[in-house]
Amino acid sequence: MTETVVVLGAGYAGAGAIKKLEETLGDEADITWVSDHDHHLVLHESHRCIRDPSVQDKVTIPVDEIKSPGTRFIQGEVSGLDCDDRAVELADGSTVSYDYLLVTLGSQTAYYGIDGLEEHSLTLKSLDDALTIHDQVKEAAREATADDPAHVAIGGAGLSGIQSAGEIAEFRDMHHAPIDITLVEALDNVFPGMDPELQGALRKRLEERDIEISTNDPITEAEAGAIHFDSGDTLEHDVFVWTGGITGQDAIDDSGLDNEHNRVNAEATFETNDDRVFALGDSAIVDQPDGPAPPTAQAAWQAAEVAGENVARALHGQPLDSWTHEDKGTLVSIGEKAVAHDVVGIPLNTFSGPAAVFIKKAIAARWINDVTGPGRAARAWSDM
Repeated sequence: MTETVVVLGAGYAGAGAIKKLEETLGDEADITWVSDHDHHLVLHESHRCIRDPSVQDKVTIPVDEIKSPGTRFIQGEVSGLDCDDRAVELADGSTVSYDYLLVTLGSQTAYYGIDGLEEHSLTLKSLDDALTIHDQVKEAAREATADDPAHVAIGGAGLSGIQSAGEIAEFRDMHHAPIDITLVEALDNVFPGMDPELQGALRKRLEERDIEISTNDPITEAEAGAIHFDSGDTLEHDVFVWTGGITGQDAIDDSGLDNEHNRVNAEATFETNDDRVFALGDSAIVDQPDGPAPPTAQAAWQAAEVAGENVARALHGQPLDSWTHEDKGTLVSIGEKAVAHDVVGIPLNTFSGPAAVFIKKAIAARWINDVTGPGRAARAWSDM
């Protein structure tokens, strides 16, 4: 009897795993792909849509352009997992049975229990989120004047927060819009936990774009039109975007899988406490020699190759390979500019300019090429 392999999620881990499973298993198994969207979003470039919504055609890839005709696709929201019965529960009440399961559901935004934060902020986890930010920034700018500019606040100065701030600055400058931008970070510097040289380079580029930076003062409460800080200060705003952290999906809650905040605990082989379930990407905490793998697109991309291979090995009763994340560098865009740090093969530690922009474009184009082909990658190049 042919066994069924089910992949949950169409992010980097899910799309990459589908490609590897198809390559490795061929007709040996029935492959089913489940996602609440009928496209893969190139999430690390989705911030481009904040400036220009037309870019959405470049950062969304229909699943039919990724999967083979033999892979079954089901569009539906995963609401739960029954690992005892090996069934995926969907929000419409239907179920999908599996013999082996790859959980690549991604993450959702974490609000850390801050009063009013979820109710009074926008997020950047989907294409719709990016388009909503664009619409609200555009509307706020339309109602503003030079004497009374619109104020956009971005909470969280990690990758998403910095890149979102850069795109809003580009929108402001392109349209000569009266917009003030403040990037807020609870810790003591932008891009917390990273090399101070990279932090300094990012701060410099943000300030060059006339983006105000507030650090070392956590948000304690949010309400309509204002956020309040531990220091007692208040920042009024017209648009507030929160990019401050991630947590797992609610579907994991009662699954029986070992997890932390609904992110599944997984070995370096992507095995979980259930030998028929593998987990990777943002939806997992994947064990590594120096601590968990980072929840980044780069890590998910790398992991998908090994995870797909390991499911095939498990199906054949073969030993599984362990995965070790290889940090190939950090690329951060700030509008049309970029900062690169510790890029493999480049002798400079931290640099910007045309070389950094080119490398960032090349990484995005390479991913698009890997999951679809060179034609779509070439068409996307100018907007990456």
